[in-house]
Amino acid sequence: MNSSVKLSLLLLLSIISLGSFAQSWDIGGFVGGAAYMGDLNPVNPLKVNNLAFGAQVKRNFNPHWSLKLNFVKGKVEAYDGQSDSEQQRIRNLSFFSPVNEISLQTEFNFFKYVPSFSRKRYTPFLYAGLGMVTFNPKTIHSDGNTYELNLLGTEGQDFYKPYNTYALVIPYGGGVKYNISGNWSLIAEAGYRTAYTDYLDDVSGKYASPASLVVPNDPQTTRLRQELADRSVGKVGVPGTQRGDFRTKDTYMFVGLSITYSIFSQKCPVVE
Repeated sequence: MNSSVKLSLLLLLSIISLGSFAQSWDIGGFVGGAAYMGDLNPVNPLKVNNLAFGAQVKRNFNPHWSLKLNFVKGKVEAYDGQSDSEQQRIRNLSFFSPVNEISLQTEFNFFKYVPSFSRKRYTPFLYAGLGMVTFNPKTIHSDGNTYELNLLGTEGQDFYKPYNTYALVIPYGGGVKYNISGNWSLIAEAGYRTAYTDYLDDVSGKYASPASLVVPNDPQTTRLRQELADRSVGKVGVPGTQRGDFRTKDTYMFVGLSITYSIFSQKCPVVE
């Protein structure tokens, strides 16, 4: 048997093997926590402080590879006044924002894993993907009111053209899957998201000059923009100096547990 025939047979067997598991789908839900790392939290990557919820639909191509459509809803926030850094406490900025993410993720199982069919009942896994996140940074002013920061342009942006409150996002992370019973799996996972925006927290560039924050014929909005642009103790935010850090993208993470149910349209053999 020549090498080309051997290669053809090998490819055919691989396709047949792949087809044995091509009818597997998972559906499930997620609950956990949300964290943020950016201009208002530059050093603590695991500062989880809010709940997150989600749902997923997954197509399993074989015991190692799958493609998942994932939706997660959470909230991120940070407050300079609670920071260990004196410089941040003086800066005194704060924000909170909902985050709603939808993404497509590719998962890779280190072990062959098919709930109720594979000999191993668990596997570590990694994932990466591409998605979209919506957000809306807000803050509570000293007057007790809550304001949407993107509508104010606190860094001197064009008042009439607010920055986008959606962005491309790259999710990546990993975890462990465990077959708890029959077609049911319990999944522990943690993953970061790199968002292609530096305005998740409304902080990106430099302190704006008071003149650039003037809204013609609207002294009340002008005053509000100027007050929220520099909330520092002693008003030390010198125009033109750095307001945030030098990173150009904010990040956030989700950590938690998923429960999924596998659906097979045909009986699978035992997987070694």
